[in-house]
Amino acid sequence: MAVQTPTAPAVRAPDRAATAGRRRPRLTHWLFTGPATVLFTVFFAYPLGASFYQSFTSTENGKTTWVGLDQYTRMFQDPSFLDSMVNTGLILVVQVPLMIGLALILAVLLNQSWLRFRGTWRAVYFLPAVTTLVAYAVVFQVLLKTDGGLVNQAADALGLAPVDWLNDPTWARISLIGSMTWRWVGYNAVILLAGLQSIGREQHEAAAIDGAGTFTTYTKVIFPQLRPVILFCVITSTIGTLQLFDENYTLTRGGPDDATLTPVLYLYKVGFQQMDFGYAAAIAWVVVAVIAVISFLQFRFFGRERKR
Repeated sequence: MAVQTPTAPAVRAPDRAATAGRRRPRLTHWLFTGPATVLFTVFFAYPLGASFYQSFTSTENGKTTWVGLDQYTRMFQDPSFLDSMVNTGLILVVQVPLMIGLALILAVLLNQSWLRFRGTWRAVYFLPAVTTLVAYAVVFQVLLKTDGGLVNQAADALGLAPVDWLNDPTWARISLIGSMTWRWVGYNAVILLAGLQSIGREQHEAAAIDGAGTFTTYTKVIFPQLRPVILFCVITSTIGTLQLFDENYTLTRGGPDDATLTPVLYLYKVGFQQMDFGYAAAIAWVVVAVIAVISFLQFRFFGRERKR
């Protein structure tokens, strides 16, 4: 009797049309990604490259010439630019820690179970972040007027001498820091509150069982777990301070005596008042570099928990 050997099943040849369809992008892909690509190129990539090239050029009498690093060399010999960097540094080291500290305290209070109408309070403290920059700066300008301002009227009612808030260099910086802190404390508090709510209540209970008090529980248990959220708030607040323009332009126009002049405000004056676009582009790229370096250092030294 003949033994029949099993035959291997026939292998079906791949469908060439299907394979070609998988390899070749479909028209619908381009219909969805094409407009976004065009918009990105026209309104972001091209202006970015053009401004970088422009920072190495100078335009005089309608003629643009390549000057290499002359604009950058000029920048670090410019007293106004150096003053703007010093002003920003002073605002940064005072305003950002103050704001994050207040936001952290506010977030802890808003996270308490005994607080009534918690949703209402969260909305109230977040409202300043919703207001437009120019609108709230104008309100502070009216409040801090030397003659007739509400703050000085209240001081006069208490028997205190009026303060020249916006015309004295020191008080102008304090006014600017105060207005920025008022606007952004609630915004950062809501972000920190979201981080606190992601930490389970069992952490508090375990710390209480071990005999830790409220302060120790937060400093040793809760805040270390909140490190990534705090870092996010610090980095975004730092970037916002380095890009400061609306508040100081509306309140003081960078004065008095350039006490509230910042690099972005100086960039605006150089580019749109003096029409020196090459120098303005160089300032913009230095600001970008400073933001990148500071953000990297913050992430490098504070973003990762230190090993013990």
